[in-house]
Amino acid sequence: MSLKKRIRQTKIQRAAEGYLELGMAQHALDTLARLGDPAGLDARSLYLRGEALRAMERYQEAVLALRQAARLAPENLHVWFALGWCYKRTGQIHLAIRSLERVLAVDPAEARVHYNLACYWSLAGNKGRALEFLSRALGIDPDYRRLIDGEPDFNPIRSDPKFQALCAASGAPH
Repeated sequence: MSLKKRIRQTKIQRAAEGYLELGMAQHALDTLARLGDPAGLDARSLYLRGEALRAMERYQEAVLALRQAARLAPENLHVWFALGWCYKRTGQIHLAIRSLERVLAVDPAEARVHYNLACYWSLAGNKGRALEFLSRALGIDPDYRRLIDGEPDFNPIRSDPKFQALCAASGAPH
């Protein structure tokens, strides 16, 4: 790619990022369209496209863009996190779990990953794994306890005595 094309691509990507930060996902998508056919986009552009689609709640389309981004940049943890988020919303909970396990393998100290894995395992019906990851999340960052009461993903395990004990021990409402 020529220097001129790279500069243009970078400017378009920065503009799209700005639109996403402002909550203007459609503008971000329209801006990225100036790069041409999505099939020919680089990993960063695909990630931005996926994020725009995700913000617009077009999760299945976002999955397609994010999967392509993950193939091109498998080391990008943001892509895997976004992909897991979209898989959850398209009812593909086991793929959501696998995506976040990729993040966990690289960044095991990130409480957000443990918390989301707790949510996903709860939805998948695996109380043991859900409680294990929730316990880890709270051990890393006790502030996550404030999210538990309002988290519908924990509804499948909310009446479980071990869940209630974990919440009581952490000071979280249940």
